[in-house]
Amino acid sequence: MNINSILGVILGGGAGKRLYPLTRDRSKPAVPFAGKYRLIDVPISNCINSGISRIAVLTQYNSVSLHRHITRTYNFDPFHSGWVQIWAAEQTPTSSDWYQGTADAVRKQLLEIRSTRAEYVIVLAGDHLYRMDYAQMARFHWEKHAEITVAVQPVPAEEAPRFGILKRTASGTITDFVEKPQDPAVLQTFVSRDDPERPFLGSMGIYMFDTNVLIDVLENSTDDDFGGEVIPSAIGERRVFGYDFEGYWEDIGTIRSFYDTHLRLARPNPPFDFHDPRGPIFTRARFLPGSTIDGASMENVLLADGCRIGQAIIRDSVIGLRSQIAAGVRINKSVLMGGDYYIAPPLTPHSDIPIGIGPGCKIEGAIIDKNARLGPNVVIRPFPPGTELDGENWSVRDGIVVIPKNTALPEGTHIGPEE
Repeated sequence: MNINSILGVILGGGAGKRLYPLTRDRSKPAVPFAGKYRLIDVPISNCINSGISRIAVLTQYNSVSLHRHITRTYNFDPFHSGWVQIWAAEQTPTSSDWYQGTADAVRKQLLEIRSTRAEYVIVLAGDHLYRMDYAQMARFHWEKHAEITVAVQPVPAEEAPRFGILKRTASGTITDFVEKPQDPAVLQTFVSRDDPERPFLGSMGIYMFDTNVLIDVLENSTDDDFGGEVIPSAIGERRVFGYDFEGYWEDIGTIRSFYDTHLRLARPNPPFDFHDPRGPIFTRARFLPGSTIDGASMENVLLADGCRIGQAIIRDSVIGLRSQIAAGVRINKSVLMGGDYYIAPPLTPHSDIPIGIGPGCKIEGAIIDKNARLGPNVVIRPFPPGTELDGENWSVRDGIVVIPKNTALPEGTHIGPEE
């Protein structure tokens, strides 16, 4: 039993509706994150740092940019036995359907899984932020002689309906599991911790299988989802254990969680530290110049490479790659993803507007996707929490204004609640 016997399988195929419009032109794992990364970089980096060097990414929806990022980024040298492969949804003699769920996606790739001859498979999500040594989870799996191991974490009561909630014996055996329980009476039966702040144990969506068990449970059922069907069905039939993970973990599955997580990353002592040399998060090397700051005032700002910033005032924000910010701009509590280039091609109306944030713009409570062009004196203000709107060139999700990729806003545009 060694770490080289594990295959990492990352699920990256969903439509990502809760992250729309950031997923309008790309899959959820390809969404830019923390200034210079993409969400897929986190699980791939965790695999590499854990010693898992055979990694498959299952893709389906809007996958071109995800494929491009992976092929440009994760290329091992010819003396290395590892690889990162893309396993796209495909028509075969046995199936002509798209992936119907997490378990169905893996089922449709069992031929490829068999071909690796891996003894164990660890199934991961492509949209979580955490740093985890999967080797420790593997040792737990082996020590317990488990057939299936689920990574678990304490969960507060208000967040429990978002997770798979489970009960576990003192030895770690999972005895019951319910996926995203909405009934308070059902939820109450799953209280398993004395901690009043975090009384539940929740699944992190990270599963380790003996490969022969994974093949057996998928080939002998029509279950489409791991959390909702495969894991509950396996309890009592298989040796299913829960592995405790106490570190920081965040599901970046909604616009609100995406936005709030970014603002926390911009503060001193963020909950997730990208500077940790023991577990670096890898991404594509772009060889950009350092950012230039011409008289700007910045506080609690996460700033990426290749930016040009004039005499702006920026607070509590993330400024992504190649961001161009003119003089007189005020940015507060916002996420700017930057650009793919410095001079934008004429892809949209108002192509005369330069890429970036024009002079005199005032932006608060917003997410500005890549290659956006804001003309002079554009004003963006947040809506009350819970507001859901769709404008011609903008959307509002839970009160947060989102400007989609490649959007141009003419001079003087005003987005926000009426004063």
